[in-house]
Amino acid sequence: MTAIAVTIAGSDSGGGAGIQADLKTFSAMGVYGASVLTALTAQNTLGVTAIHDVPANFIGAQLDAVFSDLRVNAVKIGMLSQPETIETVTRGISKHGAGNVVLDPVMVAASGDPLIADAAVSVLKTELFPHVALITPNLHEAARLLDQPVADSKQAMRDQAGELLRSGAQAVLLKGGHDSGPEAADVLVTETGVEWFTAPRHDTNNTHGTGCTLSSAIAAGLAKGLSLQAAVGAAKRYVTGAIKAADTLSIGKGHGPVHHFYSVW
Repeated sequence: MTAIAVTIAGSDSGGGAGIQADLKTFSAMGVYGASVLTALTAQNTLGVTAIHDVPANFIGAQLDAVFSDLRVNAVKIGMLSQPETIETVTRGISKHGAGNVVLDPVMVAASGDPLIADAAVSVLKTELFPHVALITPNLHEAARLLDQPVADSKQAMRDQAGELLRSGAQAVLLKGGHDSGPEAADVLVTETGVEWFTAPRHDTNNTHGTGCTLSSAIAAGLAKGLSLQAAVGAAKRYVTGAIKAADTLSIGKGHGPVHHFYSVW
């Protein structure tokens, strides 16, 4: 059977993040991708200039259309900017019994532009966290979710991931890519243990869409039947390769995208 994953996220008109990055990642990893758009952004490598939220009832219609026809093996959730959007997505995945749900709590674009309303943050935690298999915040997103300073050490990362786990998430992958040092270290915390995933840090300005790409790569692995730990490991290797190859592309004037098809082109 064909492995199928669906991304529920916002559109990036520049093509480097959001729905576009997710579908590229699914394809690169051998998974068929479907999509549910939650927002449209006017965006390029320099920043976000406008956001248009998709009406909640139309998001629900997209969810029903996809899940009523396709045998979905995994779900990646990205940009959910408004409380009613989060509530609609939560009802939709519950209604259709979606499994292997990976939530990337997108809050700020690589350019620094905010992508979620303040009122939506608490709704994200209380409504959606209990329904997902994994959340994948970066250091700044974890700090905002917990209303704490940004973690500045591995111990602080582990502690914050543990707090997020206790707040209702089933598993937490706290990403350390925004930290400094020779290695990019991510920590996976579940009810059964803690595991670190590390890779050499590659110095490049072209990291747009990294978080979207990692979370959708994990969903792709789950769609193909990998365990959570194996899916995270495979996704980490894929994203590391995409970052290393990013400078072979020449896209835009700002933070360019990672190279999703580095092993194909």
